[in-house]
Formats: sequence, structure tokens, C-alpha cells
Amino acid sequence: MPETPPDDRWRSAHLGRLLGLALRRFDERVLHLMAHDANVPLALSNLAARAQIGAAHVHITRHLGLQGSRLTELAQSAGMSKQAMGDLVTQCEAWDLVRREPDPLDARARRIVFTATGLLWLEAFRLAVARAETEFRAQVGDDVATVVALGLEAYGS
Repeated sequence: MPETPPDDRWRSAHLGRLLGLALRRFDERVLHLMAHDANVPLALSNLAARAQIGAAHVHITRHLGLQGSRLTELAQSAGMSKQAMGDLVTQCEAWDLVRREPDPLDARARRIVFTATGLLWLEAFRLAVARAETEFRAQVGDDVATVVALGLEAYGS
């Protein structure tokens, strides 16, 4: 009698994988909305539309403080290495989203701050997130969306 192969469906249906898929879908939708936002500078819209700006770049948008952040703080908040975050910051500097400036509290340190273009990008991000959340609520229903949000908040804290 042949042995029954082990059931490995759990590998594609466990909570971590589902969370990862949902996050990817959400981020892709946010970037799509930002690429089509009339208030986003055309060069950034084109980069987003051609998938040159991705989820990694959203880390800066999510984690950079409105008053600026040191690179180490930004990397830690985003869960990235300092070197990887430094590379992202350099790229975002080239796109005029952020700039490095002296830290007023420590002359040896530099702070990363949003530029005027970066603040437009941040506002487009806020609007895109709100729209993507509204679409999520419409798809799964208000009750489920509320339970998901509460559950993720409790789990993530």
C-alpha cells in the first residue's frame, strides 16, 4: 500500500503568509493610487507607474518623522539595516523626496527631512492609504475590517 504524502497545504495558507500577501496587495494598491494622483509631481508618478518606486521606498514615507529623523532611527523604525536605509535615502534624495541636513542637537549627526516634493508625496500617500482602506472595508465589510484592524493592532503591539 503506497504511503499518503504529507499534507503541506499549511505552507501556503498560514497566517504569516496571508498577512504578507495582504500587505503586498495593499502596498501595490497604494503605489498605484499614488502613481495616478494629480498632485504627485510627474517625475514621481512616472517612477511609480513604471514600478521604479516600490514597497521599500514606502518605508521612508511611513517612518520618516515630520521633523526629520536620523538614519539610524529611520532604519530601526523600518526594520532595515542602516546601510540599506542609507541606500534608499540616497535614492530618495535623487528624486527630491528627502534631503540630509545638519542635526541641530548634534553637530556630528545628520537628519533626513522631507523636501517640499516629499511633503506632496506624503500627502498623496495619506490619501492613497485612506482610499485603499476604504476599498478594503467595501470588499470585506465594516465589521470584518474593524475586527481585522483591532486584531492586527493587538498582535503588532
